[in-house]
Amino acid sequence: MMTINIVCVGNLKEKFWREACEEYQKRLSRFCKIKILELQEQNNLSNQKTLQKEGEDILKHISGKPILLAIEGKQLSSEEFAEKLENEALTCSEITFIIGSSCGVSQEVKNYVKDKISFGKATFPHNLARVMLLEQVYRAYMINNGSTYHK
Repeated sequence: MMTINIVCVGNLKEKFWREACEEYQKRLSRFCKIKILELQEQNNLSNQKTLQKEGEDILKHISGKPILLAIEGKQLSSEEFAEKLENEALTCSEITFIIGSSCGVSQEVKNYVKDKISFGKATFPHNLARVMLLEQVYRAYMINNGSTYHK
């Protein structure tokens, strides 16, 4: 069974974000192991030092195949994302998705993680990006299993 890790900076303060994530985690539990690690935001530092410290924390917690959510990443349709997950499962048993803070991620993280995906050119709050990622992972499993969830 594939392990999907999500390493993200910051926590979900609002109940509605937590509930949405919990629902997708519950749905995903029949397809994969899902682990979410929330790293502390470094708001008390300058922007560059914030990114550097958060980047160091992110790099310590990457295991398996890392994939960064980044605006400059490759945009994939849901079907392409499903195919990507299916192909990754052939060569690895663990994927770590990375979601940076509201400041983004350090250049060190961007250099380390070669595989970058984007949910579009628009900027989304990192809380929403987590929900969107979980939904797309769930949708990918549903597509790959021939479900009618994806219309």
